[in-house]
Amino acid sequence: MSKEAKPESMSLHPLGGGAEVTTEQEPLCVFGTGDMGRSLGQRLLQTGYKVAYGSRRPLGCGPVPQGAQVMSYADAAQLASVVFVCIHREHYGLMEKLSSQLKGKVLVDVSNNPEQNLYPEANAVYLQRLLPGSHVVKAFNTLSAWALQNGPSDACRQVYVCGNSAEAKQAVAEVATKMGLTVLDRGSLSASQELEDFPLQLFPEWRLPLQIAVGLTAFFFFYVLIRDVIYSYVDQGKDISFRIMVSLANKVFPIVSLIMLSLCYLPGVIAAFLQLYRGTKYRRFPDWLDRWMLCRKQLGLLALALAFLHVLYTLIIPIRYYVRFKSWEYVITQVKENQTSKFDTTVAWRSDSYLSVGILGFGLYVLLGITSLPSVSNALSWREFSYVQSKLGHVTLFLCTLHTYLYGWDRFLRPSTYKWYTPPGFMLSLVVPSVVLVLKVLLLVPCVDRSVTRIRRGWERTQPDEEKTLLT
Repeated sequence: MSKEAKPESMSLHPLGGGAEVTTEQEPLCVFGTGDMGRSLGQRLLQTGYKVAYGSRRPLGCGPVPQGAQVMSYADAAQLASVVFVCIHREHYGLMEKLSSQLKGKVLVDVSNNPEQNLYPEANAVYLQRLLPGSHVVKAFNTLSAWALQNGPSDACRQVYVCGNSAEAKQAVAEVATKMGLTVLDRGSLSASQELEDFPLQLFPEWRLPLQIAVGLTAFFFFYVLIRDVIYSYVDQGKDISFRIMVSLANKVFPIVSLIMLSLCYLPGVIAAFLQLYRGTKYRRFPDWLDRWMLCRKQLGLLALALAFLHVLYTLIIPIRYYVRFKSWEYVITQVKENQTSKFDTTVAWRSDSYLSVGILGFGLYVLLGITSLPSVSNALSWREFSYVQSKLGHVTLFLCTLHTYLYGWDRFLRPSTYKWYTPPGFMLSLVVPSVVLVLKVLLLVPCVDRSVTRIRRGWERTQPDEEKTLLT
């Protein structure tokens, strides 16, 4: 074995017949025996490290992972060159008393604050000021104790690291890598404030999709309320306000769901036409388009949730009092007048087609949601994931749009549909998905598809001025 390939924990010494002696790996130190300290220590032990805990009360600190040692802070600090500081900022004063034992050591600050802007400076910066002779690295604070205890799941593999010492960050990165985590270097210790604020953000990737969902839901709710309930009361003197609870909700949710599903695929279409216009894939998209594309998964999951609510509301239609009352009223009227309605084959075809297409669309909808889960997407190759999310995604959009068109049927041509000269909500919901599907069809035209494929493979359209420069 060459010197470069020799593991750090192995050293060869000539003993008699050339026997090999394995030197023990230096243990890691964890200050604090709280939830985070115990979970981190357990994960380090599972990785193969030896762990020594530092505690104010070594004999009464509570249970620690089996195989770890518990001792005073001073004794534990003597054993390791890398110390994980799992204590709250208000207890950093005791760290200052250990400045001589911690001099030259790497201190990994994993602390977080209960709220933003609680202190004038970041915890890691404060710790570095208290212990100028140590190398403070901010890391592991974006992982929860649960995630560490149960191993790195697909959603929490990333560890952000920042510090002023490249060697200290490298030492922490090696530990994180052996734990099965992905390390992202965020630069110097001045970035620690951003890392400490990150866990305090509430659904940062969901804010824009939630704002869109709430905005669309509010708009269409009041739009349908005006057209259905208020119009009936003003124009016909009927009070149908009870329909707000189920009927209006069952109109608004599918409308918003279809629009949000189409918003998942509209940025991809815009990006393709933008690349065609520019003739290259190497120019950055506008910031608004980048942000839009990054939240497509959240848009799709919210759209699926609304579609699921639409299914539930539809299933309870037969047990509603209003529906049962109207059904019995119609039957009694037919009996009293001795009339029989004729079976309409056209209506039957329309009804069955509408329901069948809706079921197929919702089935693919659920499939898209399942494949977006990290545990499922990680089991797929990139080509398989792209096929499901892109090809089947557009098929899902087509089926859901067709479902809405079949729902409308010939209502587009009836003057009574346009109450107060306004189109019904389902008509408005068809605008964006119809545009997306038409643009997608244009991109599938062979000549256009070839151009987009060439650009995405690295081909660039050379400008005339650039060609002259190259020739000269």
